[in-house]
Amino acid sequence: MTTAPGPLSPVRWFTTRIPVDRTSYVASGFALMLLKYVVELGLVYAATGRFWSPLVFLSPLASMRSEALGENFEAAPALLVVLGAFSLPFLAIGLGMSVRRAHDAGFSPWLGLGFAVPGLNYLTMVALSLAPSRTRPEAPVSAVPREVGAVRAALIAIGAASCLGVAVAFVASDRLALYGSTIFFLLPVVMGAIAGYVVNRDTDRGVRLTLAAGFASTLITAGALLLFALEGVICILMAAPIGLVAVLVGALVGRAIAVAANHAGGSGAGATVASIVLLPGLAGLEHAVTEPTVYEVRTHVEIAAPPDVVFEHVVAFPELPPADEWFFHTGIAVPLRARIVGHGVGAVRHCEFSTGAFVEPITAWEPGRRLAFDVTSQPPPMEEWSPYRHLHPPHLDASLRSVRGEFRLVPLEGGRTRLEGSTWYTLSLGPEAYFRLWSDAVIHRIHLRVLDHVRVLSEH
Repeated sequence: MTTAPGPLSPVRWFTTRIPVDRTSYVASGFALMLLKYVVELGLVYAATGRFWSPLVFLSPLASMRSEALGENFEAAPALLVVLGAFSLPFLAIGLGMSVRRAHDAGFSPWLGLGFAVPGLNYLTMVALSLAPSRTRPEAPVSAVPREVGAVRAALIAIGAASCLGVAVAFVASDRLALYGSTIFFLLPVVMGAIAGYVVNRDTDRGVRLTLAAGFASTLITAGALLLFALEGVICILMAAPIGLVAVLVGALVGRAIAVAANHAGGSGAGATVASIVLLPGLAGLEHAVTEPTVYEVRTHVEIAAPPDVVFEHVVAFPELPPADEWFFHTGIAVPLRARIVGHGVGAVRHCEFSTGAFVEPITAWEPGRRLAFDVTSQPPPMEEWSPYRHLHPPHLDASLRSVRGEFRLVPLEGGRTRLEGSTWYTLSLGPEAYFRLWSDAVIHRIHLRVLDHVRVLSEH
């Protein structure tokens, strides 16, 4: 006789066949949450010397986490991504256990997906922790759908998940201009869950076919977005890593849902439709309650010239040489030249890029020390790679907005100058911690191109 694993047994965390009762769900939930918090506390303290409070740990807001790490902590985006990657195993375990706990409590297994929705996850966990177990009769053989071939099941799964991905992406991005975590993370999770469920809805066909269906649906969705001129190549590649991980996690969850539904003799079709219909609404809600956070990117170079000379070339500079870096051959906007109309505070600086000009009214004019400006108008941050000649997704106008900028000149020994450039910007792409890795890298490269040009002009 086989003994059932205990409430805290890892066997219970990673299987899809052992039911999860209320005691096991609560005990495992507290234990895993405590483990996750202790490790994150250590990582944050080791990197920043700051205390990672339980309130920040429990908050779903990326802006709150960024502020807790410190505004001037340059490695904050990287640390947040490390914390996010560390969270993935806990997400997979939590989703799998929530799906089986919902089934054990007599609910539709699809309700367990609420664990992946920020804010709703706590309500889901509380509800599943309080609901008692309900005994379900074994499904009679006649209730099991007719067996279909693995290839046919996989094709149906890929088609269903791909149609969902394209439809929701079209409504949320092209029509509503919503680019938050719901689209880049929750939608792939649901796509994967649909694929995993359909593949295994009548019989368990294993992990390999389940993951293959999720992966194929991701490729088809990405290709459709490109074909229908909804997105360009670069933006798809940027979103691919996080979307692919989310799809594969969702596929495993969908398989767990199918196993639970087969055991109960149900289909869960109603809850499936509900989860699909709610996606655009969740995207809109996320957009409505999320306040944009202003981030700073700071770059510096040292110049063998005094501050007064450097300042002249900061205010305005002639044509930059052609960009040699591969980075600027991907469609990213390239700085070309800068000119100024007027003198002192109130003058207007025009920093011209390959996609247009930034209009920058001067707010601080301190020769040899500091030049600061606001940004009242800006061009698109990039030109998308696409089979179509003119592709302009809505996110090119709103996803990354420069707010203000500043040059600071610090005198050094030997008549040298430390030139610092800062850009403050907002980001409307989620998860912000992930996409900040890209945006910070882009702005840093642009800074270096301009600062190096100023250095060359000043030293000659």
